Amino acid sequence: MSTNDVDDRREYYRIEDTIALEFSLLSGAEAQASDVLHDPSPLFNLLSDLHLMDFESQHLLRHISERDRTLANYLKVINKRIDLLGQAVAQSLLRDIGAPRQVSLSEGGISFSHPQSVAIGSHLAIKMVLMPQALGLLLRAQVVHCSTRSDGQYEIGTEFEALTDAQRQLLARHILQRQALERRQARE
Repeated sequence: MSTNDVDDRREYYRIEDTIALEFSLLSGAEAQASDVLHDPSPLFNLLSDLHLMDFESQHLLRHISERDRTLANYLKVINKRIDLLGQAVAQSLLRDIGAPRQVSLSEGGISFSHPQSVAIGSHLAIKMVLMPQALGLLLRAQVVHCSTRSDGQYEIGTEFEALTDAQRQLLARHILQRQALERRQARE
């Protein structure tokens, strides 16, 4: 096996996806801090928190449904209503973040094209909205490669840093849902 083959092996499954993405360079102190990033946009933080709370409360809903199906069904309806509000918030955020773009996404990192190069080793705050569930995530990442493409754009590859378990699991769930969708579309 050549060195390039070894370098191309990945720990996580990658998908091609279309998401809204925005990033900013973290300064020295921000880059070294290991705490969770917060976006100045209250709507983005609300969207992110809604999904994290939904994820963290799923086991509670399963326990409730074992004891009281009527209550569980009511809570599911309330959850759907909150999801609809979250989607409306996401549509508003998409105008601020920008048009969705093609990326390669895994639990370990993300790569995307950009008109300017970014230095390898730079630390980024990556804000993304995963569709169609309008999942908003703000993650830390470090640039691991930056290469020029034939169209003059730069291909920027990053590795996520300091993901919480909930963030990693939300990413994994999104990736699995996209894989299932791709398989269904391939069968049809």
